[in-house]
Amino acid sequence: MRKPKLLMTPGPTPLPPEVISAMSQQIIHHRTKEFGEIFSRVNENLKKVFQTKNNVLTFAASGTGAMEASAVNFFSEGDTVLVVSVGVFGDRFINICKTFGLNVIEKKYPYGDVANIDEVIEIIESNKDIKGVFITHNETSTGVTNPIEKLARYIKNTDKILIVDAVSSLGAIDLKTDEWGVDVVVTGSQKALMSPPGLAFVSVSEKAWEFYKTSKLRKFYWDFKKYQDNLLKESQDTPFTPAVTLIRAVDAGLRLILDYGLENNFKRHTRLARLTQLAAEKLNLELLPKKEYSSAVITAIKSPEGVDIEKVRKIMNQKYDIMVTGGQATLKGKIIRIGHMGYVDEFDLLKTIECFELALLEVGYKNFEVGDATKAMLQEIAKEVSESK
Repeated sequence: MRKPKLLMTPGPTPLPPEVISAMSQQIIHHRTKEFGEIFSRVNENLKKVFQTKNNVLTFAASGTGAMEASAVNFFSEGDTVLVVSVGVFGDRFINICKTFGLNVIEKKYPYGDVANIDEVIEIIESNKDIKGVFITHNETSTGVTNPIEKLARYIKNTDKILIVDAVSSLGAIDLKTDEWGVDVVVTGSQKALMSPPGLAFVSVSEKAWEFYKTSKLRKFYWDFKKYQDNLLKESQDTPFTPAVTLIRAVDAGLRLILDYGLENNFKRHTRLARLTQLAAEKLNLELLPKKEYSSAVITAIKSPEGVDIEKVRKIMNQKYDIMVTGGQATLKGKIIRIGHMGYVDEFDLLKTIECFELALLEVGYKNFEVGDATKAMLQEIAKEVSESK
């Protein structure tokens, strides 16, 4: 008898029982008081997780849909924008902006590197035509988290807006939307929010709404004002048919996060990342990014020389029913990515590392002592338990 596959990926992530239960209920009509109560609660809780006083718009879409929407709602064809990329999803922002005729200044960093915020600010200061800056908070393709606070606080005092892809970070890595001055934050349901794929969320600052007024790019479904107007009604709803079941799921996931405590959730993800980094060290494996910028939600580990890391990944998936992911684009076959995001804990991680060891041995990598990685992790967990008394 096989157990359900353990998802240790950058998304989708495992679902808590409460979220699964919420989705099992009979469907309700979306223009009813019952749905309005659920949706209003979701909206208020989204504000708390986004750390904003502004409304958060909900779309039936993937995170990429929200990324596209963030381009078409604030700019006009020919506007100059700066896109900072440290990986596949930063590159996606570049492609989206170019698709809609924006004049894109690209600032790309090698995969595995972090954005140099001082360099980014220098580009902004030397190009007065820049109207907006796009950047990824947490780049799952490389396991890098960009230190966006300094950039946000700088742009806050300019006539430009900052748009942040927080699809994989929101709820797991601290992002103080209002305090730092982030104008637009986009995320998706299937990662740290512990819900299924299919919903995208966008917070919009008052400053960004001023940019909306002058935007001439065409939009219909993605028109932010349609969604904002529906949130200003006494009974909140959406302009088009919402994904009712998914909204129920997110309702349950958000309540779990807030009951646990947002700060506690940040600390939990950081702890899981440190345990994963410790395991990699004991396995004599190298992280792709520098440790200080290594993500709290996914750890990217370089393949040791002579090892078929894709075979390692397949063994874990097919033999041990643990799904981790490989590299994307130019990193394909060069890294393995272990997710520790959302509804996962230390025991899921211990099991994953045990199976990682076995898969490494099976492909002939033996540059480690069997059991040392999980022993070190257990010792670290025991230390935390002892200190918490």
